[in-house]
Amino acid sequence: MPNPKRRHSQQRSAKRRTHYKAAIATLSTDSTTGELHVRHRAHVSEGKLFYKGKLVAEKAPIKK
Repeated sequence: MPNPKRRHSQQRSAKRRTHYKAAIATLSTDSTTGELHVRHRAHVSEGKLFYKGKLVAEKAPIKK
């Protein structure tokens, strides 16, 4: 397996890592409830589960 002959400098590694940044989650407003939620995810509002503005379940799933 090929290995580098000489050690890479810290500056070289830092230059490569500059492009890895945390992205802000995209939020949307639900058309039915008017609440902010993460896009493409179901969300709970007043004990009901909504997805794409439609009611999916009357009761939210119970977490154990």
